[in-house]
Amino acid sequence: MFILDNYALAVTFCFVTMLCWGSWANTGKLADKGWRFELYYWDYVWGVLLLSVLSAFSMGSIGSAGRSFLDDIHQADYANIYSAVCGGALFNLANILLMAAIAIAGMSVAFPVGIGIALILGIIDNYIAQPLGNPVVLFAGVLLIALAIVLNAIAFGRLNRSDKRLSTKGLLTAIISGCLMGLFYGFVAKSMATNHSSPEPGMLTPYTAIVCFSVGLLLSNLILNTLLMKIPLEGQPLTFADYFKGSTKSHVMGLLGGMIWCLGMLCSIIASDKAGPAISYGLGQGATIVAAIWGIYIWKEFAKAPPGTLKILNWMLIIFVAGLTLLITARII
Repeated sequence: MFILDNYALAVTFCFVTMLCWGSWANTGKLADKGWRFELYYWDYVWGVLLLSVLSAFSMGSIGSAGRSFLDDIHQADYANIYSAVCGGALFNLANILLMAAIAIAGMSVAFPVGIGIALILGIIDNYIAQPLGNPVVLFAGVLLIALAIVLNAIAFGRLNRSDKRLSTKGLLTAIISGCLMGLFYGFVAKSMATNHSSPEPGMLTPYTAIVCFSVGLLLSNLILNTLLMKIPLEGQPLTFADYFKGSTKSHVMGLLGGMIWCLGMLCSIIASDKAGPAISYGLGQGATIVAAIWGIYIWKEFAKAPPGTLKILNWMLIIFVAGLTLLITARII
């Protein structure tokens, strides 16, 4: 299977993760106007599963390093398969809430708050499991990211002074999403071999882990998204007939969004062998910066904010970048 052999290349893969995880949500905005996120999400999930299977039978089955996908799934312990599937189910709940937060508050709020919290919790969880990197530098970066989240919340409060319900609901949804999102990666990391070139018996390679993760995502979505369609957080209830009324463009955007996200996840777990799970996950969650830039400067989500709000957001971005820089250097100091 394809593996990485040095830290510099692992960091490059983490930056690909950052771009993918920060950009996939744009496909929801590019779908037809009025296409609800609950409907978009069905195609998104199929997109994740499709790319995970394709990668397993291509990159996960070539070369002499590690184990091929079919050999790996046959020897895997059920406990590790279950752990990866649970990671997919937990991520699904978190990501549905993130989509809801995007619909209510926009990308430039949902990502910095939700994913920022996920970043902090994920780094702590993964560092406890596999302590790689200078802890002082690593957690100094975490503190800066926490400060950036606070600044983003302040900016969002200024934007929605006239609608306190919207402000509270959007922030609360993003916070709950972040708390759940910060835990899913640990389940996936726990299922995987620590040495990708010579994986331990019973453990999963990254390619097998992401297929199991995607299965958990799909199975849980059959319950969670169906329930959300009947009892939506915002708007009127939906039926499956509404899904089949969608245009080809809307369905393609959902599939593309899922595939973009899955590519980011794949790059992240491949990089974890050389970078360590804490740093690999942490750098990937720099997607917050990418998404915030999309939301602030491309989609103009703060165009109606009071004077001075953009300055707060610019400081938020600067501080977030500083925190990410510390995460990068934590592994090599």
